[in-house]
Amino acid sequence: MDMNRNGTTGWGVVLLAAGLAVSAAWGGASAATRNEQTAACKGDALKLCAFAIPNEARITACMKKKIDRLSPRCRAMFETPAKSGAATKK
Repeated sequence: MDMNRNGTTGWGVVLLAAGLAVSAAWGGASAATRNEQTAACKGDALKLCAFAIPNEARITACMKKKIDRLSPRCRAMFETPAKSGAATKK
């Protein structure tokens, strides 16, 4: 990754974009905080959707398209509360 004028990489942009993408994916339906979403999905965003960074809409579309390849922790961030709650009810 290229360095910016401050001598740091754009990792902050990557992490923010990954967190925003997950938040935007379900309109904030997840109870997870942005930090939790970022921690859960940053690796997946870098691995599977690096071409889309920093475009939030493109990252979201990419991650939704590749949801079956997301880590379980990240995939859980894309589940709506109703969907995840329905799976646990008997």
